[in-house]
Amino acid sequence: MTFTKIAASAAAAIALLAAPVMAQDKPVVGLVMKSLANEFFQNMMEGAEAHAAQRGDYELRAVGMQNETDFESQINAVENFITQGVDAIVIAPADSKAMVRPIKKAIAAGITVVNFDVALDADAKAQQGLELAFVGPDNRGGAKMAGDALAEALGAGGKVVIIEGNPSADNATQRRLGFEDAVAEHSLDLLDSRTAHWETEEANQVFSTMLTAHPDLQGVMAANDSMAIGVVKALENAGRSDIIVVGFDAIPAVLPMIEDGRMLASVDQFGQQMAANAIDLALEVVAGGPELEGWVTTPIELVTK
Repeated sequence: MTFTKIAASAAAAIALLAAPVMAQDKPVVGLVMKSLANEFFQNMMEGAEAHAAQRGDYELRAVGMQNETDFESQINAVENFITQGVDAIVIAPADSKAMVRPIKKAIAAGITVVNFDVALDADAKAQQGLELAFVGPDNRGGAKMAGDALAEALGAGGKVVIIEGNPSADNATQRRLGFEDAVAEHSLDLLDSRTAHWETEEANQVFSTMLTAHPDLQGVMAANDSMAIGVVKALENAGRSDIIVVGFDAIPAVLPMIEDGRMLASVDQFGQQMAANAIDLALEVVAGGPELEGWVTTPIELVTK
């Protein structure tokens, strides 16, 4: 499925939110994702749609954001799903704090909610008296894997920087901490750490500034592959092929970059399966199964040439 088709299906899903759910045998699941400009979430949409078609026993309504900081769209999507009276909401929050209140409201309305991919903020949940399980990967451990690969290539004392994700998202925090774990363990020299809010063009600009400020840097960790692409573009524009790049997500667009050496590695968190798994877990609860508890971990894997 192309991005145009995915974006169109997301727009159609948003339009459907205006109408209440009709009485039917099939449960209705509202899937709330992050930016469909990000190939990771495009793939997630494909996986969710394929999963719904394969199971055939539930109705999927999927909504995505226009960009990585458009979390108001997620709040509106949850509010509209509440109005509809859907059976379950499966959500990857763009903002780990801002989404706590609307999710609490959905649960109070009797809707099963599964938080996946990006964990809600623990303190914000505690303040709202909200207990909710998390279905997703070990982002800190995954970033540590990428950092370890970078350290192995550079050796102790290697000069590195990190391009961070959205500071209000828990997975961005965990990936920064995981890379810092690798920096400390392998005695790397962390020169700089700045956010590019998961976006390619912003990462290109941010890293270009870093490259000017630190011409002796040797390696960079981009907290997602959209930003890694921006880093690679900046290196190509600067005529630099000596700096090692690692990323996170293993989206199809970066696999050729790993093959030809423009990137050393990325971390696959199996986005298509993650959404499908979260939907399965939600439907089990809707069918009368036990509520989810704690952290339901999903797999990660380091991808190299």
